[in-house]
Amino acid sequence: MSDPNPVSGSPDKEPATEAELTATSKADRGATMTSPKQPAPGPRPTLGRLFLDNLWAANTVTVTVLALVLAMLVGAVLIIVSDPEVLATYGYITARPADALNASWTVVSEAYANLFKGAVFDPEASGFTAALSPISETLTYTAPLVFTGLSVALAFRGGLFNIGAQGQATMGVILAAVAGFALPLPPVVHLVVALIAGAVGGAVWGFVPGILKARTGAHEVINTIMLNYVAVYFLSWIIVQNGVQNPDRADAISRPVDSSAALPRLLGDNLRVHAGILLAVLATWAIAWLLNRSTLGFELRAVGANPDAARTAGISVTKTYVLVMVIAGMLAGLGGSQMVLGSTANALTPLVIAQIGFDGILVALLGRVKPWGVLLAALLFGALQAGGNRMQSYSGISLELVTVLQALIVIFIAAPALVKAIFQLRAARAARLQTSLAKGW
Repeated sequence: MSDPNPVSGSPDKEPATEAELTATSKADRGATMTSPKQPAPGPRPTLGRLFLDNLWAANTVTVTVLALVLAMLVGAVLIIVSDPEVLATYGYITARPADALNASWTVVSEAYANLFKGAVFDPEASGFTAALSPISETLTYTAPLVFTGLSVALAFRGGLFNIGAQGQATMGVILAAVAGFALPLPPVVHLVVALIAGAVGGAVWGFVPGILKARTGAHEVINTIMLNYVAVYFLSWIIVQNGVQNPDRADAISRPVDSSAALPRLLGDNLRVHAGILLAVLATWAIAWLLNRSTLGFELRAVGANPDAARTAGISVTKTYVLVMVIAGMLAGLGGSQMVLGSTANALTPLVIAQIGFDGILVALLGRVKPWGVLLAALLFGALQAGGNRMQSYSGISLELVTVLQALIVIFIAAPALVKAIFQLRAARAARLQTSLAKGW
C-alpha cells in the first residue's frame, strides 16, 4: 500500500528507521569526501588591485608594449656602445661613476628626444609648417607600409605566407608610374586610372603564386621570393627603355609623373603628407570588414585554419587561395603606387620602392596580422623612420640603428615567452582577475 503523504517533511510521515539514517549518513560522508572543499570567500579586491592584475596579465597587448620597452632599452645600450666619448668614461667608472652615468643619460636622452621631435612634435618649432612637419613625415612613411602590411596579414589569415609583397609593390609602382606619365587624362580621372593600374600590377603578380599554389601545390614562399627578383630586374630594365627613360637624363630614371596623377597633399605644398594615408585607413576598414563580416572572409579564415575541414564543408580551397593572393597583391600594388603618386618620389628609379614590401612583413607580424593592429604597427614604423632621420642629423646616431630597433621589436614580439620570463608575468594573475570579475565585482 502506498504512502498517503509522500511529501518529505510531512508530519504524518513515519520516522525513518535506524538503518535508513545510517545509510543516509554514509552517503553524506561519501559526498563530502568526493567533493572538493570550497574556499572561504576572501575580501573583495580593490579597484587598484584589479587594475594592476589586468595591467600585468599576460595578454598580447601587455607583451607588445613590453617588447617595445625592451627594444628601446637594448637600443639605448647600442647608442652608448657606439659613442666613443661615452665609452671612454667607462674606463674610469670605478673612480668617478657619475661621469659614465651622466654621459650615458645625456647621449641616450638626446637621441630619443630627437627621435620624438622628428616623428611626433618639436616643442621648439616655430610656425605652422615646422610644427606639423614631424607628423607629416610620419604619415608619409606610414601610408605605403599599411598596404604592404595588410597584404602580408591577409595572406597569412588565409593560410599563406606572402613573401612577395616587395615584388607586387614593384609591379604596382611600375604600372602606376607608366600610367602617370604616358596617359593624357584629366586630373581626377588620371589619378584614379594610375591607382587602378598599380592595383592591377600587384594583383597580377599575386595571381601567379596563387594559381600555382592552388593548382600544383607549389609553395608560395618559393614562388613569391623568385617573383621578387623578377620584378626587381624588370624594373631595372624598363627604366632605360625608350619612352620610359627621362630624355633629359643619362642615368636610370624615368620620366616624371604628371601632376594630374599625383595624390593631393593634405596640409599644403610645404608638407609631404598626402591623401594616401586616407586611402590606407579606408583599406584597413575594408579588410577588417572583409575578414569579419563577409562570406569570403569566413571562407578565407576557415581555409587558413584548416583547409581539409574547409574542403569537407564545401568551401573551394583552390578558389580561396587564388582570391587571397590576388587581393594581397592588389594591396601591395597600391602601396607601391604611392611611392610615385605621392610625395616620396615622382619618377621610377632602381630604388624607388625601397624596402616597403619586406617592412610590410614586420608590420604584419607586429600588428599580429589584424587589420587595425597592422595600421598601428605601420604608424610606429613610420614614426621610427621619420624620427630616425632627425636623430641621425642632430645626434649623429646612425640611421641603421632604427632598423635595429625595428628588428628587436619584432624579435621580442615573436618570442612572447621571453618577454614574460624577463618581466616575470604570471598567468595566475590573469586567472585571479577573471575569478574576481566572475564573482560580480
